[in-house]
Amino acid sequence: MTAAKAMIGVIEDDPALQELLVEELEAEGYKVTAWGSIEAFKKSVTPLDLVISDIRLPGLSGLSLLESLKNEDNSPALLLITAFGTVDQAVDALKQGADDFLTKPLDVEHLLLSVKRILEHRSLQRELKRYRQQQKGPGGLVGQSPSMRKLYDQIERIAPADGSVLITGESGTGKELVAKALHQLSDRAEQSFQAVNCAGIPADLMESEFFGHAAGAFTGAQKKRQGLLKQADGGTLLLDEIGEMPMALQAKLLRVLQEGTIRAVGSDEEETVNVRILAATHQDLEQQVEDGRFRQDLFYRLETFSLRVPPLRERGEDIERLANFFLQQLQNNSDKPVRSISPAALEQLYRYRFPGNVRELQNAIERAFTFSRDDKIAVEDLPQRILDSEHEPDVEYGTEWPTLDEYQNQYIRKVLTHAEGNKSKAAEILGVTRRTLYRWLEQHGE
Repeated sequence: MTAAKAMIGVIEDDPALQELLVEELEAEGYKVTAWGSIEAFKKSVTPLDLVISDIRLPGLSGLSLLESLKNEDNSPALLLITAFGTVDQAVDALKQGADDFLTKPLDVEHLLLSVKRILEHRSLQRELKRYRQQQKGPGGLVGQSPSMRKLYDQIERIAPADGSVLITGESGTGKELVAKALHQLSDRAEQSFQAVNCAGIPADLMESEFFGHAAGAFTGAQKKRQGLLKQADGGTLLLDEIGEMPMALQAKLLRVLQEGTIRAVGSDEEETVNVRILAATHQDLEQQVEDGRFRQDLFYRLETFSLRVPPLRERGEDIERLANFFLQQLQNNSDKPVRSISPAALEQLYRYRFPGNVRELQNAIERAFTFSRDDKIAVEDLPQRILDSEHEPDVEYGTEWPTLDEYQNQYIRKVLTHAEGNKSKAAEILGVTRRTLYRWLEQHGE
């Protein structure tokens, strides 16, 4: 943030000091607006990057600004001016989120240095925020690998269409997050999003859970109860592990999709519902159709649109992005001084295949964070199964000649093995940048 573009507000009731502050700041190229009280300041709608305020003012004190600014989006930074007698208050304000304080009589040179430092820090914070936002896809999904960017594009195209969606992918890949992204980007975003795991409901209760029941429909049904389909009316219902749904209930669900009506257990009346059905599974539904365990007509109806969530092993550098994302979440809820992941630990994460996908990575980072004794997560902090992981054996082509692409992939893997998984060293041997190496690995699902 350059001085010419920074907007600064000054709140000072001493006219001489206010004039001095405005002159000195403007001389540095800042755009400055001044007020004599907090009340006057609050009536203004001037966008600001920094507010400089005296603590002792007529009416509201400068300290009252802190709480109100904290509750604003993109709030300006706050620099407090204090007399010697209110230094303790200013220190407390720093602990609560103020950016700095200066004591009277003011040292103008010190003031200008403090202003420059605060604005540079605020600029870095905003740049970091923008960077983190760029690392996320729709619905808060994290990752920028080619496979995830393809998924984001599909989500954004499918979300407004309002048809059923079948979301497939291995366990732990984030299928529910994809479902939430579809809901949030749809015209139903302001309505209810309901999710249910079909594998977690006893078969004899599943119909009542989905369709509701009338009072007296069965023993224990003393009151009428709405089912999930009615609760999600106007919104979206995610049926997780749809492959576990009994055949009899599949027929009833198909009727909902075709006619938009439901009938509660024990009721003679039909009700209309307007709900978008999303279904998720890690199973091969086509194989289940062939085996007679899933209705073919329901499968085709659900597969109006389909999305495949890629496994973590196909997402290349997203492993590092996700690991740092989970670490940041842990930092926000802990006082531990763990701030980063060591290069050696990252290399070990890249060597592992992650059969449990993103969920397994999240658990691994949480475990490593808990056991870390330093400011960085070290290799030895990782779970033992990750430490014991080895490279897969080289691809064998038998008597057939490999294509150039296959040969290149095999050669890269041999270099990685020689470098003991150290991608920086492997890139140096190959004569390419580390980013180029990651791109090659992503293209081959590594």
